[in-house]
Amino acid sequence: MKVLSVMQNPIVASVLSTACLLAWAPAAHAQFGRGGAEWMTIGADAQRSHWIPADPKISTANLEKPGFQFLWKVKLNNEPIELNSLTPAVLIDRYIGYRGFRSLAFVGGSSNSVFGIDTDLSRIEWQQHLAVSSPAGTLACPGGVTANVARETTAAYPPLEAVGGGLGGRGGGARSDVSPPGEGAVTIRATASLAGRGRGGPPRQRRAAVVYLVGGDGMLHSLYISNGMEPEPPVPFLPPNANAQGLIVLDRVAYAATGNCGGGSSGVWALDLDSKQVSHWGPSDGAITGSEGPAFGPDGTVYAATTNGQLAALSPRDLKLVASYTTGGEAFTSSPVVFPYKGKTLVAAATQDGRIHLLDAASLDGPDQKTALFRTASYSTKGFAPTALATWLDSDGIRWVLAPAAAAPASSSGFSQANGSIANGAIAAWRVSDRNDAITLEPGWLSRDLIAPLNPAIINGIVFALSGGNKSSPSVLYALDGSTGKKLWDSAKTITSFVHSGGITGEAGQVYLETYDETLYAFGFRMEH
Repeated sequence: MKVLSVMQNPIVASVLSTACLLAWAPAAHAQFGRGGAEWMTIGADAQRSHWIPADPKISTANLEKPGFQFLWKVKLNNEPIELNSLTPAVLIDRYIGYRGFRSLAFVGGSSNSVFGIDTDLSRIEWQQHLAVSSPAGTLACPGGVTANVARETTAAYPPLEAVGGGLGGRGGGARSDVSPPGEGAVTIRATASLAGRGRGGPPRQRRAAVVYLVGGDGMLHSLYISNGMEPEPPVPFLPPNANAQGLIVLDRVAYAATGNCGGGSSGVWALDLDSKQVSHWGPSDGAITGSEGPAFGPDGTVYAATTNGQLAALSPRDLKLVASYTTGGEAFTSSPVVFPYKGKTLVAAATQDGRIHLLDAASLDGPDQKTALFRTASYSTKGFAPTALATWLDSDGIRWVLAPAAAAPASSSGFSQANGSIANGAIAAWRVSDRNDAITLEPGWLSRDLIAPLNPAIINGIVFALSGGNKSSPSVLYALDGSTGKKLWDSAKTITSFVHSGGITGEAGQVYLETYDETLYAFGFRMEH
């Protein structure tokens, strides 16, 4: 691997070691307690909710006033492969490194590249290129880096309390604290305490803060957050050029899904980071579907949808099939999304006939493996093929499920609240309801017209929707009221390319997206320095 920003000096190495320990404190806080709302992996969390519950600046009241705006853009040194370009950004907002407090974004590049970007200073902190050669690809099997960068997280649901880690950065104000005599700095004491926590197991070893990436060779790479260097050799994980999706690292296990590419079979894969053992599950027919691979329940159960209409529940780590639901043949198109409701764990996924299937995780099999809690009316039989869904809980306790649809709604879909006529596509929002003791999805609102919409991100009640555009029509980012779909703000003509492999991520008052022309854009409220 070629390192473009490296500091090889004994003094600096000592500083880096201390910095890694300090950096581990906020990373561990997010890992064990989810106390800081950070975008850790594709979909934000293990449930693939695309939801950050709270934010210090983004809110309906603030979006109705001037201030939210285009901040900066950075061109990255990457070559597109087919329509594959940059991956959605993974974020850290309370990193304490040898240069002080930092806010960073990590983006993968299709040509086996990875970038660390300082989001406060809008500059490339480090960049690396994996020494991997990829064969000529196709639209379905592009080769190179296809899966997102990931930070280690847990399967716990996102917290509903306000953002703030107490360690400075944009997520919350810095606090003054003093450790008892002999215990060292308060940050070191907090890190040591977090390092000893687990899920009832032995104390965890303190580990340096890293991000993970799967190269086109199928190897799992770990890279220091501080400088992009690899602390250990890459580990065999997936078949080469297998069109990996949905990389996530939970409790020292890396998971991802693969397509029928590169000579490897489609399936879900798990790599134990300690033993280096790899487990695999694949459907008997069809392939894993969805742009975000599997989703996870709060107990670690793995949920994967397939093109033959199966939604499988797999055991953590060893991926044994424990339950299964089938549509009877209608293909799923989206990754599942998991969320709590009235004491239940619910799973939702979209099918090619324009419906959302809602399932109870406790009785996924049902009496005949074909009974869902609820199936929506068909939104549209043409163009409704979302590859991911989103979900969030509003301040009134209403649970919402959102889907991007590249088509106008059918008259029988039940949607009556729209924000203008729809010719190309829209974000569709359903409310979860339990009227008459039956859990259902009720049509809520439709956004304005969008061209090739991507899956939205929800930050503190604001739905950020992206008109993905195409080669002749650049993307436009919209901020919508999460309860009505009403437009509060848009990026107008700021974005000059379209978005295909990138996506919307955000936290701490800012939102990011990546375009086909290798550019990372930032929108939000200007930070005070």
